[in-house]
Order: sequence, then structure tokens, then C-alpha cells
Amino acid sequence: MTETRTNGLLGGKIALITGAGRGIGAAAARLFAAEGAKVVLAARTETQLKAVAEQVRADGGVADCVRCDLADPASVRAAIDRVLELHGRLDLAFNNAAAVTPPGPLDEVPLADFDRLCQVNLRGPWLAMAAEVKAMRASGGGAIVNTSSVGSFGANPALPVYGAAKRALNSLTESAAVAYGPERIRVNAIAPGTTMTEMIRQWEADSPGVVARLVAANPLGRAADPAEIAEAAAWLLSDRASYVTGAVLRVDGGTGV
Repeated sequence: MTETRTNGLLGGKIALITGAGRGIGAAAARLFAAEGAKVVLAARTETQLKAVAEQVRADGGVADCVRCDLADPASVRAAIDRVLELHGRLDLAFNNAAAVTPPGPLDEVPLADFDRLCQVNLRGPWLAMAAEVKAMRASGGGAIVNTSSVGSFGANPALPVYGAAKRALNSLTESAAVAYGPERIRVNAIAPGTTMTEMIRQWEADSPGVVARLVAANPLGRAADPAEIAEAAAWLLSDRASYVTGAVLRVDGGTGV
């Protein structure tokens, strides 16, 4: 059994994690709780959320969950309200939920896919940050980390709309960092590289061999485990990163070098 560390990296903090039902979000839920945070897990699929929350509790952590669809503004606001109802404040937010569509050139992207990608990957974090800042302001500050992607840097012909939405999220992150720094709210982003999540497995199913090609171009010669990405988010959210804001941190095994 993993004992929750009340004096850990995130000891005593209240944290919201979106996209927490699987992959990086689920890994973050386990890690943040083990590092002392009380976590509230948000995602669209309640069964997945409940399974992760039960695992966190079994390991000695404090976890609650709330269904949240980042494409729905009312759902986003309700998730923040639930955190405040449970704990009275919000200290940390990891905006990790994302959507992806099958790869292909931009002229073949259906309009519905374009709208969905922008709703979840850009509008969703914008809605979440707006609500999170309001909650953090009331308690004197906090920290936010958004999940971007190495696909946001440079050209991304296979996933053009995904890459564009994530690049716009980088800009939102930087703008928020400048706007809310005076209120003691830090805002950063992580840009994961190839990570073995359901998303990358779906991409492999759509484009067989893509993972092998990505790994071959990686200096470390492998893909990341979701827990490795969660570690970077935890550090940025922690007080140990107290002078870091407005950063988009590559967590990509050196792919971008």
C-alpha cells in the first residue's frame, strides 16, 4: 500500500484534475494524492473516474470525482463548484483533458471534428482557467498546469487542427501567467511527447507503425509512461516551482532538441 505523504510535494493542497479517468490524468491522480494533495477527479466517463478514485482511496489518499465535459461551459463551472463545496477552496488545477481525431491533412478534416477539437483542447481549458482563477483568487493564489503537446511546436501535418489548438493553448497559458501573476496565481503548461496512453494507441491503430517511427526519432529511444508526464505536472504545481510561470515545458525525451 502506498502511504499518502501529508508533507509531500503537494502536501495539504486541494487539486482538480481534468481528464482524470485514464492515461496521464489517472497517473496524476495517483501521484498527486501520494504527494499529499486531496484530489477531485473530473472526466466525461463516470465509471473510469470512480475506478481511479477508488484506487487512490485504497492507497490511503483522499479522492472525489465529478463528471465534467469540457465542451459544456455549465459542466465546467459545476466541476469547480463541486471542489469548493467539498473543500472550500482550490489550490491546484491540472487541465489535462483532451480530444483527438484520426490523422490526416487539413483539407480532409470534417467540420465536426474541427469544432470538437477546438471545443475540448482550447475552449475547454479557457473555460476551466477562468473558473479556476476566480476560485483561486478568493483564497489568495494557486497554480495551474495545462497539458499541451510537442505537436504544438512547428508543423503538424498529420494532426493539423490538434496542433493548432494546442499551440493556441500555449498562448493562453502565457497570457494567463502574465495576467494573474500579480495575484499569486502561476500558470504553466507541459508539452508531452510520445506517451503510451489510449490516445497514442488509437493513433497507432489509425496509422500502423507511427509509434515505432516516433520512438526511432527519440534520443532516449522509448515512449514515456504516463506517470513520467504526471511527475512534471506535479513539480510545476508544487511550491518548489514557485518562480516558474508562463513556461511550456517539453517532456518529450529530447525529441524537440
